[in-house]
Amino acid sequence: MSPVQTQRQECIIYSRVVGWLTPVQNYNKGKAAEYKDRKTFKIGEK
Repeated sequence: MSPVQTQRQECIIYSRVVGWLTPVQNYNKGKAAEYKDRKTFKIGEK
């Protein structure tokens, strides 16, 4: 085993829709499928 061990921590992903932040891990199957279909946009890029 390597002398340097990596410690890992769970990363919680949040989704923001109309001002509300919601953890993606709490989505039901339907909402999770909708989340995968979303497109992201960056303001100022063409």
